[in-house]
Amino acid sequence: MKEMFKNYPVTSFLLVMTIIIFLTMQLLYIEQAESFQAIFSFGGMYGNYVMMFPNQLWRLITPIFVHIGWEHFALNSITLFFLGRITEPLFGSIKFLILYLFSGIMGNVLAMVLTPNVIVAGASTSLFGLFAAVALVGHFGFNPYLKQLGQNYKLLIGINLLFNLFMPGISIVGHLGGALGGSIVAIFLTTRVEGELFPKNQRVLAFVGYFLIIALLLFYAFGDFFSLF
Repeated sequence: MKEMFKNYPVTSFLLVMTIIIFLTMQLLYIEQAESFQAIFSFGGMYGNYVMMFPNQLWRLITPIFVHIGWEHFALNSITLFFLGRITEPLFGSIKFLILYLFSGIMGNVLAMVLTPNVIVAGASTSLFGLFAAVALVGHFGFNPYLKQLGQNYKLLIGINLLFNLFMPGISIVGHLGGALGGSIVAIFLTTRVEGELFPKNQRVLAFVGYFLIIALLLFYAFGDFFSLF
């Protein structure tokens, strides 16, 4: 455990946060831990509510750490454990945290705008971003291990999105948004293995593009609110 925290500090921190929040939900709500009230009170996002009350925008981040049921929690925690051990050394701890959070935010913003009547929770928006980022680095990089890993992750993303079409309660919009966010962020972040894969102008364009997409989605979501002023 000590080696885990030493070698993968951000992955360890994210796992600990996820575990603490989930177990606290179970203790406080017991049989009702999967209810709308429990999920929402712990930071889950309900798009219509957030669009009605802009001071709730913090809910674009908190759903990343909230999970609905033991299966959802276990699957995402195990995925984060193994995927983080690959992605954190690739980007470095700080950049890995940026990638994780920015992917989740993009997925949650897209879910808020396109599926406002759905309660959103789970780390899968961020995890799809990590998969997409490694796939992109593998595709454009030169490291043979990352190239093979990138091919595997592209296939894995496709299979998961296909299954999402037939699984009720899964936010395919959030997953697509997470993958989009991770792909964009991976362009403007440098990696420890491949360095700067893209020229500076493309990196700047990706950086600006990420925030422009977020801004446009938020303007669309809160257009009526802004019109009051």
